Amino acid sequence: MAETKSTVSASQKPATAGHATKSKRGGNLFAALAVPICLIVAILFYIFVLGNPANFAGGVRGGIGSEAKAINYFGVMYTGGPIVPVLVSLFLMVITFTIERLLTISKAKGKIKPTEFIRRVQYHLANRNIDAALAECDKQRGSVGNVMRAGLLKYKEMTENTELTTEQKVLAIQNEIEESTTLELPMLEKNLVFFATIAPVAVLFGLLGTVLGMIRAFRALGASGGTDSSQLALGISEALVNTALGISTSVLAVIMYNYFTTNIDGITYGIDETGYTLTRSFAAYYK
Repeated sequence: MAETKSTVSASQKPATAGHATKSKRGGNLFAALAVPICLIVAILFYIFVLGNPANFAGGVRGGIGSEAKAINYFGVMYTGGPIVPVLVSLFLMVITFTIERLLTISKAKGKIKPTEFIRRVQYHLANRNIDAALAECDKQRGSVGNVMRAGLLKYKEMTENTELTTEQKVLAIQNEIEESTTLELPMLEKNLVFFATIAPVAVLFGLLGTVLGMIRAFRALGASGGTDSSQLALGISEALVNTALGISTSVLAVIMYNYFTTNIDGITYGIDETGYTLTRSFAAYYK
């Protein structure tokens, strides 16, 4: 009987690994598509929305460094120069990956809070009702529930095993939980690298745009013999637009990165509690 259970459990692992591989491929495809799409959208936004003639006095869109007067914030952003669409694309990436991570982590949290879920499982295990504990996993439908289910299946298998010692059975349960955890955590942490990368990169691009704007400003000032203050003001305006976009994008990326890592830490804690609960329960009730 124990041999049959082992065969069933072993047959479930490839399915879980296959699901994780499929999820990984889907995540990689999403990232590969999101980056160029955000860049294309940003360029179109810069040309047709920010560069709309209605954003400039007299309906005349000026080129970079021209004297065309912007009459609203969109027009001011357009004067920031070619770095603006890059910064806008970084901002769109932050928004895109924020939505993706919100959906993923919300699903990973499950339908029931980890603390309440673990309490219910502990109650069923105390009554030696493993099937009821497995039913709770189906209700939870999150990462903690997935890991708990894998551990409970091994737990149930070990209760019917007469060949291994208690210590060996506990170790088998721990190994099963660790294996399930290694399949869940990458899904939670996927794409966080974009937030960590965009945060400093946005600031650097903003600084680059600032430097280019200042170069144009002082070059125009030098060409006019130091008397054309309007060109100086325009160049400084371009510089400040890039600075503002870079800093705001970086701030948003840092905030969302910290928010998601905090949520992931909470889920990870629930997974750790899963391993502790199962091993302690088995050691207590199946000596």
